Order: sequence, then C-alpha cells, then structure tokens
Amino acid sequence: MAYILILLFFKIGFYLILLLLSSRESTVFLQNMLSLQRRGFIRKGLQLASLPLIYPLAHAEKFFVERNNLKLSLNAYSFNAALSEGTLQLEKLFDYCAKEGFAAVDLTAYYIPEYPEVPSDGQLYGIKKMAHHRGLHISGTGVRNDFTLSDPKLLKQEIDLVKNWVVAAAKLGAPVVRVFAGPRLKAGESWEEKVEFVIRACKECASFAAGYGVIVALQNHNEFVQSAAQVDYIMERVDEDWFGLVLDIGSYSQHDPYEEISKNIRHAVNWQLKENVNHFGTQKPVDLKRLIALIRESNYQGYLPIETLGPGDPFEKVSGFLARVQEAMG
Repeated sequence: MAYILILLFFKIGFYLILLLLSSRESTVFLQNMLSLQRRGFIRKGLQLASLPLIYPLAHAEKFFVERNNLKLSLNAYSFNAALSEGTLQLEKLFDYCAKEGFAAVDLTAYYIPEYPEVPSDGQLYGIKKMAHHRGLHISGTGVRNDFTLSDPKLLKQEIDLVKNWVVAAAKLGAPVVRVFAGPRLKAGESWEEKVEFVIRACKECASFAAGYGVIVALQNHNEFVQSAAQVDYIMERVDEDWFGLVLDIGSYSQHDPYEEISKNIRHAVNWQLKENVNHFGTQKPVDLKRLIALIRESNYQGYLPIETLGPGDPFEKVSGFLARVQEAMG
C-alpha cells in the first residue's frame, strides 16, 4: 500500500511540474526523466519518501497504535491499615504482588521505615533487591506534602521533603514521586492565590528531580485540586519536562468523571485506578471497559497502579478488583 501511495505521489508531482514549466522546458524534462532507469527512479523515490514531510504522518499513526504498552501495578495504600500497624511487612506484600502477577508495586513512602526521614542507602537498596528477586519493579513512590502554605519557611520544609524523596526514589529505581497540592480551601481563602505557591513549589521540585531522572507527579486528590480544569491550569504553568500527573480516577467530583479523565489523560505519567468514580459527589462503580478504552485511545504507556479502599479484607478486595481490570483489558 505504501509503495502505491509513493508512486501516486510522484505521478501527481510529475504532472504539476509539467504544468509549471514552459513547453520547451517540459520537453527537456521528459527526456531526462525517460533516460532514468525505472529501478533507479523508484529507489530515488523511496529515498525522497523518507523525508519528514511525507512518511512520518503514516509512521506516527502506526507508532501511536502499536506502542500501547500497559502494565498493572499495585498501590501499596490498598494495605494502608496493615502496613501502618505493622501486621503486614513489605516482604509479604511483595510476595503477594508476585503471586497475583503484578508487574510492579507503587510503594508509598509512608510504609518505608523512618518516614518522613529518608532511611539509609542500605535499606533502600534492600527494598529494591527484595522487589527484584520477586520479578517486581517499583513503579513509583509518594509523600504527604502541602504546597499551599504561604509561610516561606514552612513551604521550604515541604519542598525539601519532596527533594529528599526524589533522591530516595532514584535509589529505589522508582521513576515517579507522587506529590499533593494541598488540603481543601478554608473559608476566606482564594484558590487563585494559593495555586501560585503550588506552581512555584512544583517547578522547583521538578527542576531538581530532572537531575536524578525522576518525575514529580501531582495527584488530583479531590482536595485542593478537584477538576480537570484545575489540573490543566497547574500543568500548563509548571511546564517542566520532569513533571506530570498521577491521574486519580476517583477524585473528579465536579463534572462527569470520564470526561474529566479524557481531558487530563495527556498529562498522565502514572495512575490510581480505583473501584469507584466520584459521580457528582456520589460513589459509583467504575466502568472499567469505558476507562480502559479511554486509556488505549490515548498515547499513555506504562504502569496502571490499582488501589482498593474501604472496609473488607484487602487481599480479597485487591484480588477481585485485579481480576476485573484484567478482564476489561482483555
């Protein structure tokens, strides 16, 4: 098919040249063209067809479709109570992830010993090795932070916390550090004023993270950030190569969640796939087939961490939700 299109292109170009040339010039041009051997002419045509103005249009579309590379990860927050209370150790969590067939674990930093302080290199490398021996990657980590603070000293502490864990993430082999914007606004506070602190902090952290090969990713957590428009506002103003979005499908409460997801998916560098979406303030089971279709229509590549919340046995909840996600992915 490509061969036919290339020949058609040159045939059209051939006649356009004849129209532009004078009668005498057309005759000379025809004589020169006929003197070329057919094989050489096609070879030269194929070489010309590789120029950026022609072939990459079709090539880009093919690349877009063929590289939809999605892998499932487990967000450790699904086991928040057990990990926080110490009744579940990371080794057992990793064993479970490997048994269930997850490609990775999204290891929130809360569950790493000594948090919010960064532990020793030996501890970090030990966690990395523990995951590797079970065939797991660490798809990301995350911290608790508040970038809406107006006090410069307090805001610097939050920025330093993120920077410290960026360095730790690089040692863990985690490509993403998830951050929050901050809590919901209090009475009398202005979103437009507070967001400027968030933007400056995110820019500083992302610029720092670039030196460690780590992406700083803001999670839309239905607190300070509640809508796709607010996500876009921050993303466009931070405008750093090493900054992106942890797309939390359960945290769009103001508009249709699937429309909001489709608006923000271009920023996604990691995800939180949850059992429910927030449909105008009402929790509704996620339409996984619709969600996976949106993801596949985009050019997102990489991990899809799943997260379960609420009461019940987390092992049963995660296993059940994983099965449903795998079925939807086909």
